[in-house]
Amino acid sequence: MLSQKKIGFWSVTSLVAGSQIGSGIFLLPSSLAFFGAIGLLSWILTTTGALLLALVFARLCAKIPKTGGPHAYIEAAFGSTIAFYSAWTYWVISWMSSTAVIIAVVGYLTPIFGNTDPITNLFIEILILFCITLLNSFGVRAAGRVEFLFTVLKILPLIIVPIAGIFFIKMEHFIPFNPTGNSALSAINAAALLTLWGFIGVESATTPAGSVLNPTKTIPRAIIFGTLIVSFVYIFNSFVIMGVMQPNVLLQSKAPFSDAAALIFGGNWSYIISLVASIVCLGTLNAWILTSGQIALGAASDRLFPKFFARKNKRGAPILSLITSSIGMIPLLILTLDANLINQVNSIIDISVTAFLLVYLMSVLSYLKLFCNFRSVGTTTGRNALLIGILALIFCGWALWASGLKMISLGLLITLSGAPIYLWSRRPHERDSLSEKVG
Repeated sequence: MLSQKKIGFWSVTSLVAGSQIGSGIFLLPSSLAFFGAIGLLSWILTTTGALLLALVFARLCAKIPKTGGPHAYIEAAFGSTIAFYSAWTYWVISWMSSTAVIIAVVGYLTPIFGNTDPITNLFIEILILFCITLLNSFGVRAAGRVEFLFTVLKILPLIIVPIAGIFFIKMEHFIPFNPTGNSALSAINAAALLTLWGFIGVESATTPAGSVLNPTKTIPRAIIFGTLIVSFVYIFNSFVIMGVMQPNVLLQSKAPFSDAAALIFGGNWSYIISLVASIVCLGTLNAWILTSGQIALGAASDRLFPKFFARKNKRGAPILSLITSSIGMIPLLILTLDANLINQVNSIIDISVTAFLLVYLMSVLSYLKLFCNFRSVGTTTGRNALLIGILALIFCGWALWASGLKMISLGLLITLSGAPIYLWSRRPHERDSLSEKVG
């Protein structure tokens, strides 16, 4: 009976892909158009970095298959205090960044249902949030199965459209190779900051480890395979769309995927593409709400968060964690009632990405401390593990440096916002520990 409530390889893989492939796939081609063909090379850099992080998280999860994700590894390496702040950061940004995904779902459905007033939009956004939260209340297995369906529905058109578009590519659209006027290295570096956003969520499969069948084998395989799928989908779509559309037109396009599909197939494709985009975002939203619930559950189970986060319903879902995460999104949805404030949400996403990188950095440092020592370096496996860790550390360091001091400072503010919760929850834990010792 217990195994029936757990998820397997394909559900975990879809969670990895679903959390990474979001609305960005419809926007990145336009963003990269400024850099020209050289922008495509940035995918090589960020794909390599994402795979390095995937290898790091795969080995960490194989060694420590605990629910909650990165904080479990950080606690094993650096103790409970740093683990708490890592878990807090990871949990807060998991639902903060989901706010923009909900807004995007409603935005993509506008061509189908027409423009609505802000209050109606807010009602629809909260309704979507309620429905996805309700789905996750049926347990990780139900959410995982739906996530697999979402992943199939969104990946199929994201493969079919670029395959058809191959026959419409014009190589002159890739000339000049570097129109930015900057050095090749500078252009690739700047473009990579954009493509990096597409891989946030590479670690998501580790968060429900306690609800995965044979997690020490299933999760590592799913992380690597899911990241490879994401890499292929992003690179393939970007290359074809840039080849199909004229650079100056692509640069101004607000819906490059839709515009490219219209050139490939003809006719009015806005309705179909809008539906596909909404499915993509719903899949991403489902993946991140599932993840946010599991983060808080894992942290509470490890006595880092208050105990109520660990409460489950009869289906095994961390119901109070899910409700708290969803309630946290509502004020941000209200703040976006005015369309002019959408840019504020984009700023929140930028801050969230930087905060994610801080968690990734601590995870890589944990990996190096737990797996790389003088004894292991003497073996081939140990040397390979050390090389992966060093390269992943360099990648995280570069990404944070490129984010800038302002974003790093704002990301750290999110981390430090957990201080009151840490101080509040620390005393009961100390009393519990004292009671255990006396007993």
